Amino acid sequence: MNDMVLITRVTGAVLIVLGVAGYAVTGGASLTALLPTVLGLPVLGLGVWAGDEARRRTAIHAALVLALLGFLGTLMNVVQLPAVLSGAEVERPQAVVVSSLTALVCAVYLGFGVRSFMAARRGGS
Repeated sequence: MNDMVLITRVTGAVLIVLGVAGYAVTGGASLTALLPTVLGLPVLGLGVWAGDEARRRTAIHAALVLALLGFLGTLMNVVQLPAVLSGAEVERPQAVVVSSLTALVCAVYLGFGVRSFMAARRGGS
């Protein structure tokens, strides 16, 4: 199995778990806590789809686009993370933490994707 296929599957699974955990932490009060799960399901699905060599490039590229959108979509909450960490009063601190973790997972995945693209351009796998 290609490294990016495995990394895509793991990223999708981590996002799913993060969303479910975020939902549980909020006591089920907010369905928006499940947004990482909504992002993780298609990423995981694309990781499974990428298991077929003929679809690999398309699936990984699509998963990376979703990760980029997920990263960009979480930035409005991520900027509030320093306030949460300093103990300042912030509306929906759990959302800020979950969004920040989602951004981190997406950024790491994007980093692996860029590394993979660079290796492919050099003739590595």
